[in-house]
Amino acid sequence: MMDTSNTVVCSQHRHRKEHRSEEDTRYPYASPLDNITSLFSSSSSASSSSSTKTSINDWIPKDPVVVGIISAAGATCLTLGSIAGYRRYWRRIRNANSVTTGMLDRKTWIRGVVTSVGDGDNLRLYHTPGPFFSYPFKIRSIPSTPKELKDETIHIRIAGVDAPENAHFGQPAQPHAKESLEWLRGTILGKRMRCQLLAKDQYNRIVAVPYINRLLWFDKPLPILMLKEGMAVVYEAGGAEYGPWGIDKMKSIEAQARSSKKGLWSLKKFEHPSDFKARMKRPDEVRVPSTSKAKSRTLLGRVWGWIRG
Repeated sequence: MMDTSNTVVCSQHRHRKEHRSEEDTRYPYASPLDNITSLFSSSSSASSSSSTKTSINDWIPKDPVVVGIISAAGATCLTLGSIAGYRRYWRRIRNANSVTTGMLDRKTWIRGVVTSVGDGDNLRLYHTPGPFFSYPFKIRSIPSTPKELKDETIHIRIAGVDAPENAHFGQPAQPHAKESLEWLRGTILGKRMRCQLLAKDQYNRIVAVPYINRLLWFDKPLPILMLKEGMAVVYEAGGAEYGPWGIDKMKSIEAQARSSKKGLWSLKKFEHPSDFKARMKRPDEVRVPSTSKAKSRTLLGRVWGWIRG
């Protein structure tokens, strides 16, 4: 009997040593995933004590090599995502040369402040991305001098409308050109605008649909407002962009202003801006297609294009 009990004790002692030796051969440090899942161990153990549900630790990898690969992949994705997010939503677009084909293809929306108005249907916009150009997080300011603003604004051609032509290169101005220009300056100069980028013309201007920002109401579409007030007509040359309204809606708004004799429609003799440019032998505007031909690129090139925007 004594021998039997000694045999049992020795067997149990040997089993405990083997169990300890197995534990000693395991990875001695907890992995980052183990540290995270340990926070939920108390709640998960209480809920799973009366059931046979699979514990979260069963599918968490224990091999340090696998954990390292997963961590590296996660860090890479987070870094690339952060760079892409910054370039698309936080990077300031300096001028029209900084507007990429991808932005035009996606019809990107941007926000900014109008710094100058040079003609009755175009403007200069200082791009203000992110929350740091306005209160309560304002830490960046908008330049005010011509020297500071040089090459720092986007030259925007207002989509869908055509204002009377101002004097250029010694040629006379079209009737009502001064009134349209002064109205546009008084309406948008120094105001915050939201613009949808659509295309680029031969003068390196960005054709866009601008909206006047309003704090407590919907933003006001500038092209529609110009037509309602009779400060411009619908632009009908080839490749014209009309925003979300389409040419028919814009033509009906133009007809209402004409019947009310608003703005330029009050003139006794009205000449369409396109006819005036043809008579003065001024070149009409040409839209540059935003979509380029697809080119075969390496994987690295595709990733860089996605990051660049």
